[in-house]
Amino acid sequence: MARPQYVEIPLVDSLDEEYGEVHYESNVEVYNMAVINPDAVLMRKNLEIKEKITKEGFIIEIQENMLLPEEVAREFYNHMIDEPDFEEFVYSMTNRLSCVLIISQGEDTEVIEEEALPQSDDEEEEEEEEVVEEPDPLEEPHVRFAPMLVKKKRDSLQEYMDRQHMSDYCHVEDDAVKVSKFIDILFPDFKTMKSTNVQRTLGLLYPEVCEEEKDNVLDIIQNEGFTILMQRQVVLSEEEARAVCHVHEDEDYFDNLIGYMCSNNSYILVLMREHSVERWKELIGPKTVEEAYASHPDSLCVRFASGNFPVNQFYGSSSKAAAETEIEHFFPPQSTLALIKPHVSHKERMEILKAIRDARFELTQMKEMHLTPEHASKVYFKITGKDFYKNVLDVLSSGMSVVMILTKWNAVGEWRRMMGPVDPEEAKLLSPNSLRARYGIDVLRNAVHGASNMSEAATAISNVFTESNFEN
Repeated sequence: MARPQYVEIPLVDSLDEEYGEVHYESNVEVYNMAVINPDAVLMRKNLEIKEKITKEGFIIEIQENMLLPEEVAREFYNHMIDEPDFEEFVYSMTNRLSCVLIISQGEDTEVIEEEALPQSDDEEEEEEEEVVEEPDPLEEPHVRFAPMLVKKKRDSLQEYMDRQHMSDYCHVEDDAVKVSKFIDILFPDFKTMKSTNVQRTLGLLYPEVCEEEKDNVLDIIQNEGFTILMQRQVVLSEEEARAVCHVHEDEDYFDNLIGYMCSNNSYILVLMREHSVERWKELIGPKTVEEAYASHPDSLCVRFASGNFPVNQFYGSSSKAAAETEIEHFFPPQSTLALIKPHVSHKERMEILKAIRDARFELTQMKEMHLTPEHASKVYFKITGKDFYKNVLDVLSSGMSVVMILTKWNAVGEWRRMMGPVDPEEAKLLSPNSLRARYGIDVLRNAVHGASNMSEAATAISNVFTESNFEN
């Protein structure tokens, strides 16, 4: 049944009525844009700044580490245009990694502070049960004040930054027209996603569906307009199985169901579309087959009903917040070290960075380095004793390399898949859309490099991106 629409009636605070006219603000969402500069990103101060912003009650709607386009850098920092090193500054902002935040005010635009108001004589008498000395009649009476909580308008984001001494690391733009323009350039899908409520949810296929009907279900999911962002097959732990099946915990078959879930592969997906949480729950139907036949005969629950257990063979997150928590649990972020080699042109470098962004990697850190033998050994430590290592050093010493930390679920494997085979000629045959096929020249000048496994990635990241190496 469609929810009836009601006209919202603004409630006027009694203090507002007493002291005059009340001004109502527009419901249109107003955004600020903050840019955390490259030095702060390299020192990881962006993590501290983001934590303080959210703790104050602001909402970070979207965040991304990126190289600023020149037109954005010049307009965003236009207030610095008369400074003598402005051109050098723009070059730095367009060639080094900044953290860009789009921030909304949040619901609590007022803060509670304690002030003191006079106490009444009755309150004073209740608090003072002991007998006190008679006051001197010639002495002026003293008025005692009691604390009172009052609402005050919260500082603007820029004022908060100034108060927290973060302005040296982060500049804020609060002009709505300019921010809207920057959003269109940097995050062209943001406004559409906000207006249509595009969101992520977690979906799970129980073992029997996973084994026998997975491909059919995946076709239905895509036909329903979902985008599958991530997917994996996994055997649930007992704790995970109990969380997924908790709605059946009072049933006689619950223990057998948990044993079944913990002994066979389930299939887990991250799904995205507008109103994804609600739409997926609607598509899969109620918790039991009996309920689904009665109220949702076209649901997946009915279409893929199993004879083993009288339960829905699918699971979905209960809310947007629950979805994000569950996604992070089943698809934990992983970091890998990636490198773009010196022979890659600036144009090709930008294309590779775009491909990284399109693949939904987070560009966590990035710096341009001349890989001298000392620095190269921090990245290529596994092959320093090989006969061909001297040839690798010759290639790396020919110019500047770009060294990055890339983060997403299964980052090591995903980056290696994007790179393709080591030999560009082989890559062109086996993986023609890979980076080495598109930008590689030969086995040594094959455009990109990446860690082989998680252990190698962790060591290389520690070697290159430590505080002692920030200046290198």
